[in-house]
Amino acid sequence: MKTLIWSFTALLVAAWTGFIAIVHQLTGWLLGAIDAGALQGAAGTVGGLALPPLPDWLAPWLDTSTLAALQSLVVSVVQWLGVVLPSGDALMAWIGPLLWVGWALALVPMLAIAALLHWLVGRTVSQQAAVRIANA
Repeated sequence: MKTLIWSFTALLVAAWTGFIAIVHQLTGWLLGAIDAGALQGAAGTVGGLALPPLPDWLAPWLDTSTLAALQSLVVSVVQWLGVVLPSGDALMAWIGPLLWVGWALALVPMLAIAALLHWLVGRTVSQQAAVRIANA
């Protein structure tokens, strides 16, 4: 049972880490495209605003309707950020560490719950063993 608890915890930690890594990569890609001016020189446009090319690793995972929705979201976010964003690099210098601090803050309760379950299972098993020995 303890192995199952820690295996499930490892699976959750891996999924959480992968999610944060993907969000970090997508944020860096978007802010890098804004800083490099790729939004003004790309081939495709949505709403009059040119969009950066899709990363090669992401292309097989998106269908065209999802891509269109993502591009519309990018356009609205970029238009809003254009007013308040001093620099994509300056913003990414804050977003990256904040993402990983959030990762750690979510990781601590996951590990604490797994440790508590580990302790509870161990306590229950030892009590059951003591009852069996007493009854024998």
